[in-house]
Amino acid sequence: QVQLVESGGGLVQAGGSLRLSCAASGRTLSGYYMGWFRQAPGKEREFVGTISWSSDTTAYADSVKGRFIISKNNAKNTVYLQMNSLKPEDTAIYYCAARDRYLSRRSSEYDYWGQGTQVTVSS
Repeated sequence: QVQLVESGGGLVQAGGSLRLSCAASGRTLSGYYMGWFRQAPGKEREFVGTISWSSDTTAYADSVKGRFIISKNNAKNTVYLQMNSLKPEDTAIYYCAARDRYLSRRSSEYDYWGQGTQVTVSS
């Protein structure tokens, strides 16, 4: 079992930055893939980005590429989502997720989820 806890959400003006954290516990994450997803009101959950715990390989949604960066701290068992140049359309609940197989952009293929953290970008 993997437990995930997100933090760092809040209210920010358009053009600003936020860094979300996802602290993992329960087991070592070697071989796991960590994903970030978001869900806006009335919309489906969408892929934001992912990182391989072992290789640091990353992938991003086109909508955030060049603005968001995923990184991790092995010693702290924590994954980060640095969000820059935020736009009002980035407003959503952001979720951290984990899976122990190949890299995936599909939320249905992730096994473990955090509770989410709200990000609100004002115009």
